[in-house]
Amino acid sequence: MELLLETLLSFEVILLILVLLLIKSSIKFVPQNQAWLVERFGKYQSTKEAGLNFIIPFIDRIAAERSLKEQAVDVPSQSAITKDNISLVVDGVLYFRVLDPYKATYGVDDYVFAVTQLAQTTMRSELGKMELDKTFEERDLLNANIVSSINQAAEPWGIQVLRYEIKDIVPPNSVMEAMEAQMKAERVKRAQILESEGDRQAAINVAEGKKQAQVLAAEADKTEQILQAHGEAEAILAVADAQAEALRKVGEAANTEQGQKAIQLDLATKAIEAKQAIAKESSVVLLPDGGTDASALVASSMSIINSLNSKQQG
Repeated sequence: MELLLETLLSFEVILLILVLLLIKSSIKFVPQNQAWLVERFGKYQSTKEAGLNFIIPFIDRIAAERSLKEQAVDVPSQSAITKDNISLVVDGVLYFRVLDPYKATYGVDDYVFAVTQLAQTTMRSELGKMELDKTFEERDLLNANIVSSINQAAEPWGIQVLRYEIKDIVPPNSVMEAMEAQMKAERVKRAQILESEGDRQAAINVAEGKKQAQVLAAEADKTEQILQAHGEAEAILAVADAQAEALRKVGEAANTEQGQKAIQLDLATKAIEAKQAIAKESSVVLLPDGGTDASALVASSMSIINSLNSKQQG
């Protein structure tokens, strides 16, 4: 009896252990950003997403575990020929993620290898459409074209390529030497252009300085002439005012008796001087009978002065 009980207890323990093992094998905890593909009797049954999931032990099995995270894969270096027949060595980095775990598992054997090979072939194809200079200048456009081409081809695999980055583009040594010579020539050209521009600007500045100096000199000369003209005009006005004042005073003095006598004396003196001048030019001088009278002498002097003035005018 005791042996039977021990046997039953042992069987119950073993059964309990088996049940626990079955329960444990049927419970699956799928990590975040992963998808597990379940097959039942070798045929796809379902895709288990993150969290608590159950399967049937010994019937269902986990066929594949696919990461839904973004993955970065190094694209090995490879040779490519550009549109202008230049051989290049190019490598890059491919960033992609799995959108459909079912297609990534059953649509292609190794999706990482497949997408890497596709990136290489696409890169060679895109480089063949561009010239050497464009591969350096339009690298962003080249990356975008590669991503677009890969996404079209990788759609049946459930793969989405997010971006492709070219790391290095290595041309042949001969091309590198030619490019260095070209860059050196461009630098010399830019230096010469800058030097000529500097000389040109210096010449312009000198010409502008001379022009401004001439303008300033002309302005100064003009101002000097204007000031001189104003000074001469003021001097003429001052002389005219002085002469007018003198004539006015002479006129006022002439209205007096003494003024009349002074005028007669002055006229007589001038008449005598005129006669002396005539005597120097001619040996004959005709005088009126009353030549000894002062008034007659003055009148005669006035006549002679008028005659000399008319001759000088003629």
